[in-house]
Amino acid sequence: MKKSDKPINPSRRNFLKGVSSGIVGAYAITPNLKIENLPKEISDSIEGKVKLTLKVNGEKISKSVKPNTTLADFIREELKLTGTKIVCNQGECGSCTVLMNGEAVYSCHLLALDADGSEIITVEGLLNNDELNSVQKSFIDNDGLQCGFCTPGQIISAYALLKNNPNPTDEEIKNGMSGNVCRCGAYPKIFDSVKDAINKKI
Repeated sequence: MKKSDKPINPSRRNFLKGVSSGIVGAYAITPNLKIENLPKEISDSIEGKVKLTLKVNGEKISKSVKPNTTLADFIREELKLTGTKIVCNQGECGSCTVLMNGEAVYSCHLLALDADGSEIITVEGLLNNDELNSVQKSFIDNDGLQCGFCTPGQIISAYALLKNNPNPTDEEIKNGMSGNVCRCGAYPKIFDSVKDAINKKI
C-alpha cells in the first residue's frame, strides 16, 4: 500500500488541529482582517472565550467569556448590573456579595465560569417589579447606610441570613453580617435594619 492510499486519521484532535491551522493561517495572510468582522464563534475561539450559561435575576443568560473573568466583572461589565460593587477585589470586604443558588458569595473572588449552570441574584433581583424588597426598605427606614457603597452587599447578606433563618438572635445577626465591611462605620444602623426586617415577608 502506498502512503497516499492510507486512510486519513479522522480523530477529533486532528480535525481541530486542521481547523485551528486554517483559522490562524487565514488570519496571518490577511493582516487587514479585523477580529470583530469574523463570525462570533471564530472570534470567540481566537480570544479563548468559553461559553457560559446561567440564570441571573430569573433570566437565562448565555454568553462567551474569557476564562479569567470574575463573576463580579461579568455581572457589571457584560450584564450592566452595576448594583454589585467591586471595592477590595480580593474577596474580603463583601461589597460584591451576590446570591449563588441561595448562598451569599463574594463575586469578585469567583470566576464567572465557576457559576456556570447556577442561579444568581443581585441586589437588582430583589425588586418585585419596581417595589423594593422589605430588607431594602428596612435599610432605608433605619438609615442603614451612609455613603452607600457597601449597601448592596450588606442587603444581599441580610437577605440571605433572613431567608435561611427568619428569626435570628442578635449574635446570629452579627455573625451573619460579619463578612461585610462598612468603611463609614454604620454598623449600629445596619444591625437595626436587619432587626427591623425580621419576620417581614422577604
